Amino acid sequence: MKITLKDGSVREYAQPVAVIDIAKDLSEGLARMACVAQIDGETADLRTVVDHDCRLNIFTARDPEGLAALRHTASHVMAQAIKRLWPDTKLAIGPSIADGFYYDIDKEEPLVADDLPKIEDEMKKIIKEALPLERFELPRAEAIAFMKEKDEPYKVELIEDLPEDATISFYRQGEFTDLCAGPHLMSTKDVGKAFKLMNIAGAYWRGSEKNKMLTRIYATAFQKKEELEAYITMMEEAKKRDHRKLGKELGIFMMSDAGPGFPFFLPKGMVLKNTLLDYWREIHKKAGYVEISTPIILNRSLWETSGHWDHYKNNMYTTVIDDEDYAIKPMNCPGGVLVYASEPRSYRDLPLRMGELGIVHRHEKSGQLHGLMRVRCFTQDDAHIFMTPEQIRDEIKGVAGLINEVYSLFGFQYHVELSTRPEDSMGSDEDWEMATGALKGALDDLGLDYVINEGDGAFYGPKIDFHLVDAIGRTWQCGTIQLDFQLPQRFELEYIGADGEKHRPIMIHRVAFGSIERFIGILIEHFAGAFPTWLAPVQVKVLPISEKYEDYARKVTETVAAAGIRVELDERNEKIGYKIREAQNLKIPYMLIVGQKEETDGTVAVRSRVNGDEGARDLDGFIAAVKEEIATRANNQKKEA
Repeated sequence: MKITLKDGSVREYAQPVAVIDIAKDLSEGLARMACVAQIDGETADLRTVVDHDCRLNIFTARDPEGLAALRHTASHVMAQAIKRLWPDTKLAIGPSIADGFYYDIDKEEPLVADDLPKIEDEMKKIIKEALPLERFELPRAEAIAFMKEKDEPYKVELIEDLPEDATISFYRQGEFTDLCAGPHLMSTKDVGKAFKLMNIAGAYWRGSEKNKMLTRIYATAFQKKEELEAYITMMEEAKKRDHRKLGKELGIFMMSDAGPGFPFFLPKGMVLKNTLLDYWREIHKKAGYVEISTPIILNRSLWETSGHWDHYKNNMYTTVIDDEDYAIKPMNCPGGVLVYASEPRSYRDLPLRMGELGIVHRHEKSGQLHGLMRVRCFTQDDAHIFMTPEQIRDEIKGVAGLINEVYSLFGFQYHVELSTRPEDSMGSDEDWEMATGALKGALDDLGLDYVINEGDGAFYGPKIDFHLVDAIGRTWQCGTIQLDFQLPQRFELEYIGADGEKHRPIMIHRVAFGSIERFIGILIEHFAGAFPTWLAPVQVKVLPISEKYEDYARKVTETVAAAGIRVELDERNEKIGYKIREAQNLKIPYMLIVGQKEETDGTVAVRSRVNGDEGARDLDGFIAAVKEEIATRANNQKKEA
């Protein structure tokens, strides 16, 4: 039996062998650190016995697969600890997630924050007991009876939803058994000491508002304590940067019970938003885009033709007009298609790049709403490019270059994912292969590193997603490039080629910001509200030392405003120290402090957010320097709070 390892080397065994024993053969260090395996591409426990020729990868907690297994096992340890402390608790589900793991439970008296240290202490005991995890299977009927006997109704419901002939797997550790597909570590001791319970939240069973609200305990785990400490530090920093808190303090946006998930932009927020949109229009005009605007409400037949009615209806708001079904648009693309189809097109018109700052609406569940990050109404900086097959690679490269320009301006690093055909998709295998190949080819031409995200493409085509990294290391998916062969076919789009014949164009869907609202939320947290001067809603604050110098302060303010700089005058009868602290809290890039000396000399005392007290400056010189900073969109302001 031949086992081909990740590095291409081959191990031969005369009889079946467990993965953990193969790891021991390779090195004791690997055996100690190993978390999970992959056999011919399928994830498997280390306890799995290999009995055939195969390719084998062994992952540690340094790998995403291994870390997920560690966290999944930690979720079982947490559930076991909860059952030991409160035996009547009913268990729902407990998966690993991107930053840790959680478990949903049903407890008569809900848990509170003071309960978390008790659970952690019990988890430490379970880990110290070094309980082996044992996997076993039961037929569906026996599995249901087993969970009924344990009085676990949520587990019973999960099993009952499985097919009649399904074989159900469980994992046992000591007195605790959980319904689970795995994989898991070999023993509870392998979870280690680097874990922490983070917070408690509410979650509807199976994500439906019609079901009971359960208690969700969020937690995380790492291989090393240093990694856990770094993560906790990052989360503490994230709390300080929370865009919901800063958005309110800085007067950028508000939410109201009158419209859950529908943000209200306040005057300073509109300055920020419009500044971003002005930048968007500038770079798109330079890149050869034309701007269009399409209706927010369109009839059902359009959405049926586009495929959204069948694939996206549950997320769409609908209405009836003149006894006909209509939908509020969740995407801009069908409107862009109608604009393309509104007149005859020639190959000489292509590529046709059409941008749209379109307002879209999507029905998000109330439990998923989160400030500006997850809303029900937002502005999408869409663009749709119509082109010939020969133009695909160059257009993709052009879009990637534009997205790179945008992210670089704000100081974002990013990584790229290529998402392939999902199960719920439309179109032929040939179209999907051609589209996916075109995206891969463009990425290869650009020399961009990327990972394949299998099955996560749009229903109409594969896509490239850009995941940007903010100032404290978190990632956000914003930009995307989606190649679409389907909508041009469904809408029978055409152009006349150089041969005089009719041809079908290819279509790119793409965004750079993504959702303007979400991007603003990300920027608030990235800069901790301390925006670069060009983006700051208020760029300069004029602070008279006392009311005696208000006339001079007004003259300074008028001069600064006349230069096109966003300026405010603080005329309140407060001490200058108080005014300075308030301006600092509002993250104002520049303060101009004026008193007797400044009035006499015709100068201003400059205090900047970056350098602090910069001393007396000539007003014209100060204005020229700030105008240059704004014109070049310099990103030289502090990002920390």
